[in-house]
Amino acid sequence: MERKFIILSSILVTLALYLINQVVDPNYFVKSVIKIALFLSIPYIHVKWIKKSTLREVYGIRFNGKRHFFYSVLTGMTSFATIVVAFFLLREELSLDSIARQVAEGNIMTPQSIIAVGLYIILFNSLLEEIFFRGFIFLNLYELKHKKMAYLYSSILFGIYHIGIFKSWFNDQIIALSLFGLIGIGLVFGRLNTHNHNILNSWIAHALADLAIMLIGLGMFWSIINA
Repeated sequence: MERKFIILSSILVTLALYLINQVVDPNYFVKSVIKIALFLSIPYIHVKWIKKSTLREVYGIRFNGKRHFFYSVLTGMTSFATIVVAFFLLREELSLDSIARQVAEGNIMTPQSIIAVGLYIILFNSLLEEIFFRGFIFLNLYELKHKKMAYLYSSILFGIYHIGIFKSWFNDQIIALSLFGLIGIGLVFGRLNTHNHNILNSWIAHALADLAIMLIGLGMFWSIINA
């Protein structure tokens, strides 16, 4: 019952968000509200109706020692560096002006909202994704003794979800490379959380990776508004 709920609900949520991003394409605020509602309501239903527990007990973020914190920061900094290096290596293959203009025209960033949007993405959005993909999907499947499924299934959905966000920005080769990278980082994030069975470790790493993306995005955005 629990495994079926996790698999079915996570597929439906990922598919819904993919279609919203690629077909409906509302503004960034509407997308964010829908994502927040889905990423929080499904784990809440799971905790209350199936696990018969509390959110704090299941998703409480606990610090379990300096060693695990070090691994999380190291993974995050490696992700940060990988993203920056990949950007500079592939920048000739990217339509940077087109991407930046889509971001600006979609009201994702304005000069007035840059700091607020950046903090939201780095801290809160990364936490939302970790609650859903690593907390709700990965850790629950892992604890149900479906360890291989936990790694592969959560990582594949994590990749598909992100491809839905930026599929229209890149060519097929970049999309395939991005999907491979996202699945790989999903596997690593999952592994980080097996040490203490909560999402603190992957959240730290995820936030650092998103910091790199935001810095790149800010550079692209400023190049457009100052052109």
